[in-house]
Amino acid sequence: MNANRELTPEQIEAKRGRERAVVAQMIGTYCHGNHGTPRGELCDECSSLAAYADARIGRCPFMATKTFCSQCKVHCYAPKERQAIKDVMRYAGPRMLLRHPAMTIRHGLDTLRAKRTEPR
Repeated sequence: MNANRELTPEQIEAKRGRERAVVAQMIGTYCHGNHGTPRGELCDECSSLAAYADARIGRCPFMATKTFCSQCKVHCYAPKERQAIKDVMRYAGPRMLLRHPAMTIRHGLDTLRAKRTEPR
């Protein structure tokens, strides 16, 4: 990181990529557990949610400073999709540490870094 703790454009894009991967894994875990799809496959509903979330992450102007979307002051998800992603996170969140420990730890570190750089 830079001395002033600002992320470079490359670091922001790397963080965006990691967030996309975390959300995709969470949606996959949810779909497999709730809709009975084979691992690595999504039903139409979850596939649509994954595409929606990916597009929102791709356009997030707060990626450099945000922690979790739920903590963001600007809610860019439509109400239906916001509820769907909350359901996904509620189900998949506790399972991520066991299924994807490195990804979960990295996500936690990104969160701690972002909180450390927030203006007080």
